[in-house]
Amino acid sequence: MSASVQQPATDHVQVAPVSQARVVRSEWIKMRSLRSTTLTLLAAVIAMIALAWLVGWATNAHWNHMDPGERATFNPIDRSLAGVNLAQLAIGVLGVLLISGEYATGMIRATLSAVPRRLPVLWAKAGLYAAVTFVLMLVSSFIAFVVGQHFLASHGTTLGAPHSWRAIVGTAAYLTLIAVMAVAFGFAIRSTAGGIAALFGLLLVLPGVGQLLPSDWQTHTLPYLPNNAGSALHSARPDPNALSPGMGLLVLVIWVVLALAGAAFLLKRRDA
Repeated sequence: MSASVQQPATDHVQVAPVSQARVVRSEWIKMRSLRSTTLTLLAAVIAMIALAWLVGWATNAHWNHMDPGERATFNPIDRSLAGVNLAQLAIGVLGVLLISGEYATGMIRATLSAVPRRLPVLWAKAGLYAAVTFVLMLVSSFIAFVVGQHFLASHGTTLGAPHSWRAIVGTAAYLTLIAVMAVAFGFAIRSTAGGIAALFGLLLVLPGVGQLLPSDWQTHTLPYLPNNAGSALHSARPDPNALSPGMGLLVLVIWVVLALAGAAFLLKRRDA
């Protein structure tokens, strides 16, 4: 009698092809599973709303002691959206950290092995973080405006005032573009400390250094720096020498596109 030979059972694993939608889904799982994501975005939201309350209350309490020059430049919309300067710190740090953290832990090698073409990872991370930032900051800016005007009391304004909605949406748009730039810096530099230093050196330090240039140079350079161009979006009373809101948006978008192009080039050229 011949012994029957049993064939070993084999499991067939269905491997779905890589698509941009699947890359976005995987990046969403990674983003929301990080505690730092929730805490840092919460800090940005609190910065927007808490500063609107604090600045509104302090301005109203100090109104009778303000000098005429300060009252002449007073704008209730800008006062209620003053938290944008703190929120951009949290948004920028998290954008860099989302990328540099993967390089620090080595997770980026698994990510790029699963998506060997690499660039879909960049688009997914940047697009997803931009969407989350825009939604959160739009809601936060709206709440900050309402809270700020409430505490400004009789010195405040309403949503129907000129430039109110443009400033609210402009604040969210500015922070969203900073978020995308931060992701690009994370891919380009790979280091948390280096990425944050480079990003905020460009946003905060370079405009201060530019003040040392001759005045005629300042007029042709400072308005085109990312932070100054972005301020034309969210400021209801921009500096007379600043760009228009439309031109400011265009200039800031160009900065972001250049940062993404540099990140894409380096991501394709370098080893993980």
